[in-house]
Amino acid sequence: MPLYNSRNQQKNKRYKHTRTLLLWSLVLASTSWCQAQTIEWLSFEEAIALHKKAPKKILIDVYTDWCGYCKKMERVTYGNATIAALVNTYFYPVKFNAEQKEILNYNGKTYRFVQKGRRGFHEFAVELLNGKMSYPSTVFLGNDASLLDKIPGYLNPQLMEKILVYLAEEKFITQDWDSFDKNFKSKLD
Repeated sequence: MPLYNSRNQQKNKRYKHTRTLLLWSLVLASTSWCQAQTIEWLSFEEAIALHKKAPKKILIDVYTDWCGYCKKMERVTYGNATIAALVNTYFYPVKFNAEQKEILNYNGKTYRFVQKGRRGFHEFAVELLNGKMSYPSTVFLGNDASLLDKIPGYLNPQLMEKILVYLAEEKFITQDWDSFDKNFKSKLD
């Protein structure tokens, strides 16, 4: 009888050891996977400083802290590895809180937070969105920092991938959106 218990104890120890190794392997794999897919967000000031040194398009995610679709877009769209790779490769990515309190100086103009009722808005968000305050909104600035496009609302990964490729590869110069969309081949998983 003692031999049987001893064998069971050894099997249990091996089982626990194997289970622990497997668990740690999964944790490490998921950690490295998560790190590989994150967007390297910048402040607007950081993006402009980098843009002056090496011009590149700028993507501005205009959001608010209370916006449910903003959080969903952060998690689902920007959390997608393919989207993150496209954004990090072709754009200086900026997260801009449309209700932030910090003053922003850009192109000789000062933008401030304006208190309105219980909340308020930042003047730069108003300028970016031409006063059509919709969250989330995605604004694209070209290589010369001029407005390329602004798109209101939630963008799922499938639509965001098309938009990113269309703008990053400057397909808009030679193709209209409909023909590009019809022939687009996705690289999403």
